[in-house]
Amino acid sequence: MDMLLEEKHRAVRQSVRRFCEREIKPIAAEIDQEARFPWEVIEKMGRLGYFGIQVPESLGGANLDAVSYAIIVEEIARVSGAIALCVTVHNSVAVFPLLTFGTPDQIQKWVPPLARGEKIGAFCLTEPNAGSDAGGIEATAIADGDTFKVNANKVFVTNGGVADTCLIFCRINPSQDPSAARTGISVVVAERGTPGFTTGDLEDLCGMRANPVCSIRLSDCRVPKENLLGKAGNGLKIGLAALDTGRMGIAAQALGIAQAALEEGIRYANQRHQFGVPIARHASIQNMIADMATQVDAARLMVYRAALLKDKKQPFSKASAMAKLFAAETAAKVTDLAVQIHGGYGYSKAYPVERYYRDARVTRIYEGTSEIHRMVIAKSVLQEG
Repeated sequence: MDMLLEEKHRAVRQSVRRFCEREIKPIAAEIDQEARFPWEVIEKMGRLGYFGIQVPESLGGANLDAVSYAIIVEEIARVSGAIALCVTVHNSVAVFPLLTFGTPDQIQKWVPPLARGEKIGAFCLTEPNAGSDAGGIEATAIADGDTFKVNANKVFVTNGGVADTCLIFCRINPSQDPSAARTGISVVVAERGTPGFTTGDLEDLCGMRANPVCSIRLSDCRVPKENLLGKAGNGLKIGLAALDTGRMGIAAQALGIAQAALEEGIRYANQRHQFGVPIARHASIQNMIADMATQVDAARLMVYRAALLKDKKQPFSKASAMAKLFAAETAAKVTDLAVQIHGGYGYSKAYPVERYYRDARVTRIYEGTSEIHRMVIAKSVLQEG
């Protein structure tokens, strides 16, 4: 696949892979087991531009394209899905909407420290009664002088335990009119340390355990009115634009997990002997490896296609949804087969495929479930038809 990439993209992969093999891979199992966010590595990643991948250099970013973004997320996920999750959410649904919809003053205030990794961003949409149905958001922001008094209970917030700059989806001065359910949603930016801003306990998750996922609660939290992102009522527009890029990032993350599982499956199949030969010599194992490799390659092509369309400023919403759906389903299938190849050892935490298996499962849920993505794709295809 790399032979189809430009030289600059091959150089990005080589650089990121060297860093990940040296800095993240040795601690990947430990931070998963301990559910620990590795600040010591995050700080190094910030200096390398991984938290401002597509941010202009003038704002402290790396100014790379979308294909490079996908490669970086893929390579980080190849060694740690949880750290890749932090990077993609930060870049795609925190920094990207600030760059796209923020005023010049907002961009200058928030983007540089995020791009340098000095602060971490979060996208706070999901609530106990609102997830796939974003129109069910109950958070409110009531105008009061030059501030909004915000009350919100956001759950399953990726990066929530360490996030400094949070995009809060809410209703400004909510109307009682049911027809305003989808048009009345806005985004305000709330910052850690503001009175009334609190975080809940970290979720004890099945996978992605090194990412500090938690709830974020705002109780009569006063946010300056100039923290409104975009126009009032444009929340869903902002959210959907962010999620198009976010889906691409999660697709790249799922791809990286699947690639890691494929590599481990091949390595183990060549080392493990049964019936006097390496199990890689048995047709049943070869069939598994063939399916795994084919699915990973297909997922990679779909991820890179979506990124290339974005770079060419072409519509990429459907391509991004397809890439996320296919890559997430691929990660689930490939990690399952990797565990099967390992047999009983694959169910042991002594082997990394057990972690890949757990990490892969959630890629079919966040940034839109597989079911939601099928709806998005079908709607687009039917409209085209």
